[in-house]
Amino acid sequence: MRKINMLRHLGCCLLLSVLGVSHLEAGNDPGNDVWSLRTSDWNATYIGAPVANGGIGILPWKEPFSIRHVVLNHVFDAEGPQGVSRVLRGINPFLLEMQIDEELIGAGNISGWEQRIDMKEASHNTRFTAAGKANVSYSVYALRNMPYSGLIRVEVEALADVELCFANTIEAPDDYESPSFCSQPINGEKARSLVFRKSAFSKYRRRAVSASSAFLYERNERGLTIAAQGERNVLTLSLKKGGKFSFALAGAVCSDRDFLDPYNESDRQVIYAAQEGADRLIAAHRALWNGLWKSDIIIEGDDEAQRAVRFALYNLYSYVREGSGLSISPMGLSDSGYNGHIFWDSELWMYPPMLYLNQGMAKSMIDYRTDRLAAACTKARAYGYRGAMFPWESDDAGEESCPTWALTGPFEHHITADIAIAAWNYYCVSRDKGWLLEKGFPLIKEVADFWLSRSEKNADGTYSVRNVVCADEYAEGVDDNAFTNGAVIRALQAAVKAAEVCGKPVDAAWRQVADGLVIPAFEDGVTREHATYDGRMIKQADVNLLGYPLGIVSDPERQRKDMEYYVDRIDTENGPAMSYSIFCVQYARLGDAEKAWEMFQRSYRPNSRPPFGVIAETATSENPYFATGAGGMLQAVISGFCGLDITDQGIRQVPSVLPKHWKRVTVTGVGPENLTINKK
Repeated sequence: MRKINMLRHLGCCLLLSVLGVSHLEAGNDPGNDVWSLRTSDWNATYIGAPVANGGIGILPWKEPFSIRHVVLNHVFDAEGPQGVSRVLRGINPFLLEMQIDEELIGAGNISGWEQRIDMKEASHNTRFTAAGKANVSYSVYALRNMPYSGLIRVEVEALADVELCFANTIEAPDDYESPSFCSQPINGEKARSLVFRKSAFSKYRRRAVSASSAFLYERNERGLTIAAQGERNVLTLSLKKGGKFSFALAGAVCSDRDFLDPYNESDRQVIYAAQEGADRLIAAHRALWNGLWKSDIIIEGDDEAQRAVRFALYNLYSYVREGSGLSISPMGLSDSGYNGHIFWDSELWMYPPMLYLNQGMAKSMIDYRTDRLAAACTKARAYGYRGAMFPWESDDAGEESCPTWALTGPFEHHITADIAIAAWNYYCVSRDKGWLLEKGFPLIKEVADFWLSRSEKNADGTYSVRNVVCADEYAEGVDDNAFTNGAVIRALQAAVKAAEVCGKPVDAAWRQVADGLVIPAFEDGVTREHATYDGRMIKQADVNLLGYPLGIVSDPERQRKDMEYYVDRIDTENGPAMSYSIFCVQYARLGDAEKAWEMFQRSYRPNSRPPFGVIAETATSENPYFATGAGGMLQAVISGFCGLDITDQGIRQVPSVLPKHWKRVTVTGVGPENLTINKK
């Protein structure tokens, strides 16, 4: 990720006070529902939580019918003239406003407001009383069955005789220029409505994006009218006291990344939704989510941790789709943070939980890299290296998209090793030799050849990798970074093993360099972050990644010494959320339940934002949802407390301990065999 400016290190007292704060109002849910996150305090701090389906992300907010934005997956423009790639916010077809008796409904005239995220069915639900005259509830869905579409289902119960008016508009953000608008009727057997469409080109790279919307309702609803008022699609209805009425707003956002003709396609998707009807669309959506939840994590004895962990898994499931060939950016589909680029966050943090629980999603994530191998080879040649050199920040083309003010783009090279390790791990779990031959080994081999050309032989016969940005991005231009060299060792070893499985020649230099790479250490045996590291503050876990996931530092006492040395050197103010999950895994495997529990809490609680427990990147930021942190938290539970490990022979369970107050953890749908793993 980009370098974050260092600020002062927070003291232990402040950190402990943060850990003590309750962060999920759902913890006070009288129904004790571990599938729901709730809030009812309008005046409290509010950080919204998205709904997403791997194709689009929709961000509801607290105001009635508010949708802040729509994020498109891997549809890129530029951040400015001659700027780097930036993921596009979509044209938003989900805007609604409500009037009762010509009174606009907003924050000032509602009461009894509540919101609930239903993780089981992936819906964002709001209810309130409008102007004292009607009870209103609505649910927002990013339809799992239609990856470019969403639905808002609305229900109204009249408390008096009322005149209702709902108006839909479509908004083009500032990312676009000169949007055009049109409308047409739907005259199908099952539905009559108006389809509204707004389309435009993005400002700098002329990406075509089209958004369409239509009201869905029962045709026999008496007195209901739908009419176009300029660019407003207006639904009106008279409702008697005690009367009830429901309808839906369907919206679709399509781009020329995915469709030659996004204009008519966005219309077609909405017309399809209108003919299917809201009930059938939602039923299909729920069925797909029920399938996803066959792979779940069940914690007995700690409902608060259960909600937080399930929310992390819910978000990762929301951000990727099997068969898409796409991966997950640090903010998922919650926002356009980090420009929607793909980093090491994908392979090291979010990919492992998916590899355990959903191999189809994991395959999409690693196929994202194999499909862009040619671009990585081009980059290597451009910098005078052999093989494949993957970008630190990848856009849809697989090219380097890191802003030039950050040295991470030219020099944070460990990502190239991280990707090869991920490819080998996919084979280890899937045992798909055909994939390894066709896609996995060619990538791993090119990565190995890159590291042969990138490493340098020393006078004593050892090897060094010089002038890198560490995983700890506060350290720039250093030699022999412990994690970089450790990842290179594992990548080169993976090349040897993959070649043997595929019956391909093994380059003897792969073993030679892997055996000779320097891992620096202090005189007392503590692993040194890099050749000149002097104990200063670090941004995030680096050395400790050699204990897990790399397994290079395997001696328990050395793991413990490394953790004790580095844990208090992490920047608790501006460091990202996931570092402490690495400590949790190792302490749980070392049998230290108390320290593992402490590190688990530190992996998310300081970064958890009300009212739903959205994870922010740092303890001081408020960005929605930091998917990288979710991946770290899930690894703390799956690989730490449950002890699951990926080996050359597949998934195994190693000794570990649970927090003392947890009764049991059950992980369902593990691996290709869909195993159920219990840990007491």
